[in-house]
Amino acid sequence: MALSRVLFIGRFQPFHKGHLAVIEWLLERFDEVVVAIGMASESYTWRNPFTAGERLLMIREALREKGLDLSRIITITVPTLEVSIASLHYILMLSPPVNAIATRNPVMESAARDIGLNIIIPPLFNREAFMGEKIRLMIVAEDEKWKELVPPSVAKIIEDVNGIERLKKLYQVCKIGGAEELCRVYPC
Repeated sequence: MALSRVLFIGRFQPFHKGHLAVIEWLLERFDEVVVAIGMASESYTWRNPFTAGERLLMIREALREKGLDLSRIITITVPTLEVSIASLHYILMLSPPVNAIATRNPVMESAARDIGLNIIIPPLFNREAFMGEKIRLMIVAEDEKWKELVPPSVAKIIEDVNGIERLKKLYQVCKIGGAEELCRVYPC
């Protein structure tokens, strides 16, 4: 019997406990999960402050820390793309073959449907708390409760790569203005 494999795409800025809960949920339903780190070619912006390598490390260490079977998880990186059917085709070329995509993004869901891919809509795990931008804002505000929203290994990696200072600088650049290349088109 063939393996069942699902694709889970995210920016993971940073990887938080909501992401971890989705991966655990998917592992209960599929043999393997392909975790695709999106926006891999963008870093050091407010919306995407961490590099692809830093996010790869965050994900691996969080999964290891949780005791998940890493042989069932494949991690890939995807360059910065607009969300469209063409980008989904491109992502699928970078990924091992999958039976389904796990997404809550309506554009990605529509693109997956158009190419005949099964769509899995994972539950929201405490979405009010587990939001990357909210966590980044908590870090900037020096609200130590941000560490409760990410796995301990992720908090350590953020500290080790000087992510707290990086976020503070990026936030200031956005607030001061005049540096659209760092802030992109996203408001702080």
